[in-house]
Amino acid sequence: MVLLTQESDWLRVRGDKMELKVNAFEKVGTDLKSAQKILRPSMTYWQDAARRFKKNKVAVASLIYMMLIILGAILIPLFTKRSMSEQDLMSTYLKPFTGGYIFGTDELGRDLWVRVWYGARISLFIGFAAAFVDFIIGVIVGGIAGYYGGKIDNFLMRIVDILIGIPYLMVVILLTMVFSPGVLTIVVALSITGWTGMARLVRGQIMQLKEQEFVLAAKVLGANAPRIILKHLLPNSLGVVIVRMTLNIPSAIFSESFLSYIGLGVRLPIASWGSLSSDGVAAFQQFPHVLFIPAAFICLTMLALNILGDALRDALDPKLRK
Repeated sequence: MVLLTQESDWLRVRGDKMELKVNAFEKVGTDLKSAQKILRPSMTYWQDAARRFKKNKVAVASLIYMMLIILGAILIPLFTKRSMSEQDLMSTYLKPFTGGYIFGTDELGRDLWVRVWYGARISLFIGFAAAFVDFIIGVIVGGIAGYYGGKIDNFLMRIVDILIGIPYLMVVILLTMVFSPGVLTIVVALSITGWTGMARLVRGQIMQLKEQEFVLAAKVLGANAPRIILKHLLPNSLGVVIVRMTLNIPSAIFSESFLSYIGLGVRLPIASWGSLSSDGVAAFQQFPHVLFIPAAFICLTMLALNILGDALRDALDPKLRK
């Protein structure tokens, strides 16, 4: 037998046993306010997505870069002293930071700094415009096909299959034969076949969501098909659609750069990053900066947009929420 002798304010020893002192305890009772208090702040879907997006430092840096590029394309041409087509034949092929030229000059003595930012306007406009048109057409066609199904779905998807089989380069060549090459021609050419991927994506999301209980509840309450698609189905698939749209922008920018590089893009005096790169190829060996500067803008912008697309996919996917 072990004799217990330890005693404290709430414990006493009685023989070989230890007993609790009843008077040493105080009855707390039930605090309903504390029980119902939310210890963790509640967040909406978009607040949680923003929180997870901020944790990705590379994506935040890419977002800052894109904001600077967009602001530069808007503001810098407005406040520069030189115009995009101003020539100085006495200052051809100057190196960067020479003679007051930040990016140097080209074969006609034009300021590359000014031309790059004017080119940013054209390239970004084509990229965002083509992505926006793809978004509108793809959401409409994919939403109708996914919701109604049946013959409507088969008809619309066969049109999509036909357009997917047409190379966009052939469409551009045909359009340039009918219309003059330019910004509008490129946007139309990229939009004719570019919306097919968005339509297939939206169709799959709608077909998956239309069997959910909230859609059945909306039907019971008397909601018609357009309201169900616009108010219930599309908002629930918006995260995937935004990611797809974000990834379509760099694809359109690259397509415009490629078309301008091979001579099917914008025409003088308008300049884009692709046309600047095409002009720089002729003097690449002697003056590499004429090619490297617009090519660097193309590469960095496409990299930033792709990183943003991947980060948005991870942030907007509720399955990855921790």
